[in-house]
Amino acid sequence: MADRGALPDVQRRSAAWWQDKVAQGLVLIGGVSAIVLILAIFIFVAQEGLGFLLKDLDLVEFFTSPAWRPTSDEPEYGILALMAGTASVTGLAMLIAVPFSLGAAIYIGEFATGRTREVLKVLVELLAAIPSVVWGFIGLSIMNPLIIDVFDVPVGLSVLNAGVILGLMAAPIMTTIAEDALKAVPDGYREAAEALGATRWQVIFKVVLPSAKNGLVAAILLGVGRGFGETMAVLMATGHSVNIPTSPFDSVRAMTATIAAELGETAQGSPHYQVLFSIGIMLFLVTFVINMAADVFVRGGFKLKGKRK
Repeated sequence: MADRGALPDVQRRSAAWWQDKVAQGLVLIGGVSAIVLILAIFIFVAQEGLGFLLKDLDLVEFFTSPAWRPTSDEPEYGILALMAGTASVTGLAMLIAVPFSLGAAIYIGEFATGRTREVLKVLVELLAAIPSVVWGFIGLSIMNPLIIDVFDVPVGLSVLNAGVILGLMAAPIMTTIAEDALKAVPDGYREAAEALGATRWQVIFKVVLPSAKNGLVAAILLGVGRGFGETMAVLMATGHSVNIPTSPFDSVRAMTATIAAELGETAQGSPHYQVLFSIGIMLFLVTFVINMAADVFVRGGFKLKGKRK
């Protein structure tokens, strides 16, 4: 009788063991497939553009010339203006996104409680779920006439327009990561500071923010990576003009937008086609370095994660 009663327990343990092994296998397949896909993308991009970048392209002209005329009789492949456009839009976006995202993270993590916190976190996640083409339409149909009316400029598709849109796009992911970094600071730090007579703001600025600085830097770096890699919204909001900007109201062209706009109209294997992939290689390397730096900061910033009550 004892053996009969033990039989269902053995079967349940066997089923649980198989379920655990299946789950482990699925997680392993997911992790390995992600690495394989990233390597496959890099190999594909490098195969199409690396040879042209290293052998046929004048690297001095490529990086220092503002002239981008790939379809002229004497083509010029200078990406200085494209890099300046990308950097200006991303820089302005970070000036807008960093204060808003850090402020939102501080409020959600340190002040909001209960239902208010949950609602705000859901709203931030919903903001991150808005497609980039929708943000592009907002820049094209709302921000464009608004900038023209407010600043009395002839065109509202500019660095300012794209910077505001891109800042709003990057803020949600920055807010989420920054809030996680603040939560990783143990409650003991806050309690010790309050026991010494520190006010709520002194605890935040003197204790919490310095302790979470690595995670906050990682959040900013991931926002920068989002800015460099964004395509559709930047294409629709910048004016798509090859130009080195001298003011926030100048129209510019980003590297990602250039690839998106021109790749479908070029002959496969042509110099124009290959130089677009060369730009893709540059973008891939920049975003890879930014994300690796963010990962390093995340590992340093979240080492205390789980110690908060």
